[in-house]
Amino acid sequence: MMMGGGGGGSSVAGRPLSTEEINTKAFDFGLMVRLLGYLRPYVPWVLLTFVLIFAASASRQAGPYLTKIAVDDYLIPGNADGFLNLVVIFAGLLVFQFAVRGTQTWVTSMLGQWAMRDVRMAIFTHMQKLPLRYFDRTPIGRLMAMNTNDVDALNEMFADGVVSIISELFTLLAILGYIFYMDAELGVVTCLALPLASGATVWLQAKTSQAYRRARMLFGRFAASLQETISGIEVVQLFGAEKRSADRFTEENDSYLETRLESTLYQSLYHPFMDLGGILLMALMLWYGGSKVLAGETEWGVLVAMLQYVPRFFHPIRNIASRYSTVLIALASSERVFELLDTEPEPQGGEHKPKSVRGEIEFRDVWFAYNDEDWVLKGVSFKVAPSDSLAIVGATGAGKSTIINLVCGFYPIQRGSILLDGIEIREWNADALRRRVGVVQQDVFLFAGDIEMNISLGAPEITRERIHQAAHDVNANRFIDALPDGYKHEISERGSSLSVGQRQLLSFARALAADPDVLVLDEATSNVDTETEIWIQEAVENLMSQRTSIVIAHRLSTIRNADKILVMHHGEIREEGTHEELLVLRGVYYRLHQLQYQEE
Repeated sequence: MMMGGGGGGSSVAGRPLSTEEINTKAFDFGLMVRLLGYLRPYVPWVLLTFVLIFAASASRQAGPYLTKIAVDDYLIPGNADGFLNLVVIFAGLLVFQFAVRGTQTWVTSMLGQWAMRDVRMAIFTHMQKLPLRYFDRTPIGRLMAMNTNDVDALNEMFADGVVSIISELFTLLAILGYIFYMDAELGVVTCLALPLASGATVWLQAKTSQAYRRARMLFGRFAASLQETISGIEVVQLFGAEKRSADRFTEENDSYLETRLESTLYQSLYHPFMDLGGILLMALMLWYGGSKVLAGETEWGVLVAMLQYVPRFFHPIRNIASRYSTVLIALASSERVFELLDTEPEPQGGEHKPKSVRGEIEFRDVWFAYNDEDWVLKGVSFKVAPSDSLAIVGATGAGKSTIINLVCGFYPIQRGSILLDGIEIREWNADALRRRVGVVQQDVFLFAGDIEMNISLGAPEITRERIHQAAHDVNANRFIDALPDGYKHEISERGSSLSVGQRQLLSFARALAADPDVLVLDEATSNVDTETEIWIQEAVENLMSQRTSIVIAHRLSTIRNADKILVMHHGEIREEGTHEELLVLRGVYYRLHQLQYQEE
């Protein structure tokens, strides 16, 4: 079964499932087999678990049978010889059960944790290979739900659900085995309760399954709404939108509550029904078995043992139903997990992997749209010679940042071609391409960790000396040296403890330390104070030295010396030339220059 993109519930062949489809969807054996596949590396431990389950079930259900022997062979005849040995055997079985049960719990817990480690690793590894298009349409809250709640649900299934179901099945078989061994006729009577108990279990658990599936779908929306509100809390408070956010959250929360209450209702009905079935079977056994004892057709010990086995008979069925719910939750969660794992990873391109590039970039009649034919770029053509600088200006939405995404190979183009050193981008290996292209973004992302790690990003080839030199060359050392721990200074989440300018200087140091052949600056000098801007301008000059560079700029004063300037408008190149040439044209660039000049 192929899962579609996005984290919002289940899908079929890439199409989101409707509520009706979710409600009627049956137990998916294919998903179960795929989940159990994560236990394949641990087959010896799985086999050990089966042995322990069999031993525990057989020994745990031997107690009533020993009672039967005690009644018929010792108590009724008044024979004390060997009775003490029977008591010792019974005590030994209790010790054996304790040891086996403890070992089984330990082994199954390990299996669950090992399998979950592999699942988390598979999710994380695959997620890093997905194209940006996937993250454009998938809320972060849903991705977090996959890696936390959904994986926890799978862990419960591995460590408790499946193992417990198998254990209870062995227990049920052991009980029936002892009963039929003592009296086959009473065994048949006991089995008459199976259809009733099984029918109730199937019906009520089917209803519970539907509720759980809806709950997992709604939880994704619930988590996404929560994450979005937390991420945008500053905007919510600035615009007084607390009530609107609370209303939306209440709606999602109430929908989730309704589905959970529905599943709770069915579970509440199930347990009393099973208790009633146990009482009725006990009465039937007492009447029918007592009649056989009085008629001399069976022994008193058999009836005593049967009255112990009947309550035990319903316990495995009840526990199977309970653990079946755990399995259903896990299957609903696995749909979301496998939806991500089944998403096609980003194509790695061709085999072209040069160690360095000259830096010649050419766009030939490039058309690109993020969605269908809603064109963001329309027939864009330009060429940048090695070591030259290209500046791109234009209004918001003109397509400037899209050009950067395409140079880095993040999205495939629909028409035209993009060449780097005369080689089509699609023929480049994606990792090799991005190692040769350094990008400094306007919105700098810093990871929790020290400054040294944020510059090197853990790359082994970037030495400490290279990190310090890069920071010095872009003037980042001016504020790093003033910090208490210097390069070992711990940065909080997203670098919130640093100013905008400081984060920007670190991004320049990061780019320089990677030593790219092509440099891309995405409005990297905006939103900083005058002193920091001077430092950044020096950093830009150092970075652009002897490198091909593409600069997206808002302030035209920062691109005066660019070898070529492109003026973008609605996805098209309206003008191109040097600063002086464009001013002479008295077109779009001239008007932008005049507006900024007047503001200054």
